[in-house]
Amino acid sequence: MTQPAVTVSEEVSEAQWNAYVESHPDATVDHLWGWKRVIEDVFGHPCRYLAARRGEEVTGILPLTMFRSALFGRAVVSLPFLNYGGLLASDDSASDALVARTEAIARECGASYVELRHTAGRVASAVPRQHKLALTRPLPASGEELWQSLDKKVRNQVRKAQKEGLTVDFDGTALVDDFYHVFKHNMRDLGTPVYAKHLFSRTLQQFPTRAQVCVVRLQGRPIAASIVLRFRDTVLVPWASSLKSHRHLNANMLLYWSMLESATRDGVRTFDFGRSSPDSGPHRFKLQWGAVATPMTWEYLSLTKDAPLSQGADDPRFRLAVAVWRHLPIWLTTIAGPRIVRAIP
Repeated sequence: MTQPAVTVSEEVSEAQWNAYVESHPDATVDHLWGWKRVIEDVFGHPCRYLAARRGEEVTGILPLTMFRSALFGRAVVSLPFLNYGGLLASDDSASDALVARTEAIARECGASYVELRHTAGRVASAVPRQHKLALTRPLPASGEELWQSLDKKVRNQVRKAQKEGLTVDFDGTALVDDFYHVFKHNMRDLGTPVYAKHLFSRTLQQFPTRAQVCVVRLQGRPIAASIVLRFRDTVLVPWASSLKSHRHLNANMLLYWSMLESATRDGVRTFDFGRSSPDSGPHRFKLQWGAVATPMTWEYLSLTKDAPLSQGADDPRFRLAVAVWRHLPIWLTTIAGPRIVRAIP
């Protein structure tokens, strides 16, 4: 019997979408439907979520954000602001159909390119770029095994933080203000425009059973904080920060130890530290925790002669801006940052 042809449409329910994501071995938390609401609500970029079907069966998905920026022009990105995204398919027919429909949509909206944030190459016609690293580590069965697996220097730094009387809290939306206090100061000190607080409160509201905030305190005041997301047997840390003024207390070391220990206790098998640029400070920091670096493969479909622009802090256009940003008052960076960063995927 001849199989039905593959069709691609946006006529897919949230339940159908998430069921496919949960079933696909290459899926990540960033593929879940809830990010459509977060991106549209917080950043104002419209999303189009494509599903491939053979008959009534979903055989592939591709979440798209229609990105328009004064800095980077028009593009279709899967997915901006997040670590992962891109194509999930059960077979080549579904994959080819989704890519073809994406190219058609991108041309319709005047985009110069399509960016697919994959962990490995999936589209033969795309141009790959491996400028980011995914850093993950497997977790043992117990906290004691985890502790013994760490370098002696790391353990000493964690003990120092504990001896300084630092405390750790885990919770949900109740800790967003504490997280954002640390995050906005850290982003300013790094010379990076800060996201709006609404991104984090919206994420926690959208994923109440998956997302948590971790806060390290000194005498009740937050000095390091992170947000963690769980998907299947993996915990991902998309955002983490510590106050530069308190780095000597090793608050960031206690933060990461607490997240790793909690994940191990909850039966998580993989800890995902998030992406980093090669040889950067965050890259080296994550390696000391036993993380293994794997090149990510972001794939590009170029629709015009314009090549995708570099978006990293190593771009010469941004160096002066970074230096200036570090000296701006917090109140100004908190107002201006969200308006700028929505234009940087």
